[in-house]
Amino acid sequence: MEQLKIVKQASTLVDQVENELLNYFTEHNLKLGDSLPSEMELAEQLGVTRSVVREALSRLKMMGIVESRTRRGMILTEPSIFGGMKRAICPNIMSDKSLLNLLGFRVALEIGIVPFIFSNITPEDIADLEKAVNMEVALGDNIYANISEHKFHSKLYEITRNSTIMQFQELIYPVMEFVKSKLKEYVTLINNDLESRGELVTHADLLKYIKDNDQEGYRNAIEKHFFVYRELIRTNNLKQ
Repeated sequence: MEQLKIVKQASTLVDQVENELLNYFTEHNLKLGDSLPSEMELAEQLGVTRSVVREALSRLKMMGIVESRTRRGMILTEPSIFGGMKRAICPNIMSDKSLLNLLGFRVALEIGIVPFIFSNITPEDIADLEKAVNMEVALGDNIYANISEHKFHSKLYEITRNSTIMQFQELIYPVMEFVKSKLKEYVTLINNDLESRGELVTHADLLKYIKDNDQEGYRNAIEKHFFVYRELIRTNNLKQ
């Protein structure tokens, strides 16, 4: 193992060791399953204590990049793309701007997956979507509607057959629920106004476009379905 180098910086030693290890993996073109030097070897090469190396490796283990195996020591593993992000997302300590940015990303993503939905959907998928729609007992913010909404949109993500997209849905769901709860009166006001004008797009409406294999109609409908979130984002941007 060639000499690694730590220089004096504003960041902590642990930060530097973590970055140095990540650079080492890349520069040496290490693959999944490749073994890493021991903690002692790394500490000697970096000129730091084992406790600093251990903490840096602990961070990498939390991200799923490094794993300890019996009789093999530490090896490189494939991390969950959203694993670290899931641990960091705690809606009640996030700013309104960060929460709404996540909502905006979710809206953009769900509109973007429309072609994948229509390319991959099966009769079994449609049956599952129907079950979610049938669970709805009202359009208001009751627990049944919330459960149904989660099932309906989770199924849409599942239909993409893309595990990363599916992971994002599970990641964003608590944020969605937190924002809707925090801004319940505002969300209800917008939805009531849309309903009075006959412009509220429900899951049943979305399902009809899917059954009719009307991709363009569905895309327009899903954009209207997310109007309330886009309005929240727009209003927040005007205040800044």
